[in-house]
Amino acid sequence: MSITRPAARALAATLAVIAVTAIAACDPADDGTSDRPSGGRTTAPATVADLPDLHGMGLQAAQDRAQSLGFHRMDSHDSLGRGREQIWDRDWKVCFQSPAPGRRPTATTVDLGTVKLAETCPASDATAPPTAGATMPDLTGASLKVARQALPSATSITAADATDQDRFILLESNWRVCSQSPAPGSALHGQPVSFKAVKFGERCP
Repeated sequence: MSITRPAARALAATLAVIAVTAIAACDPADDGTSDRPSGGRTTAPATVADLPDLHGMGLQAAQDRAQSLGFHRMDSHDSLGRGREQIWDRDWKVCFQSPAPGRRPTATTVDLGTVKLAETCPASDATAPPTAGATMPDLTGASLKVARQALPSATSITAADATDQDRFILLESNWRVCSQSPAPGSALHGQPVSFKAVKFGERCP
């Protein structure tokens, strides 16, 4: 049996209508109860888990514990405010953690405040000194490393031993500022900055 060209076109149009109807029937109408957005993708619920209390643990063990529970965004810092890097995690212990223990999304960044194993945890977690703007901040007591970071990157900085020993300053995180020039509150307009410093544990002259 042969089909004329007009009949073939009519049959093709009918089959197309049937196909569209079948596809629509397989896709339920959006009545506001579907968890799919308008693009048709399903939105995965945020994963949550219990973040444990990590205080007092070695830094490496604390990180391993948190990561085993799904918290893979880990950070750490020096709780004494000296700006030291935790290069060898096993040499550091946890004094503070943020956020606090509890039910948390696993995408949360867990920041651990630390000190070296032989050091005592401070009463509070150190905060960074104010960043210099138009005026010079008070950087006395801060480590030379942190003091340098508080100033604009284009600042010309010199640092010298505050004692009469004329020691070479190699690791700035091991030295604390005794005096500074310009003085705190002075206007900053690109002038050089100088510091006098001693090693941590030493008294300023």
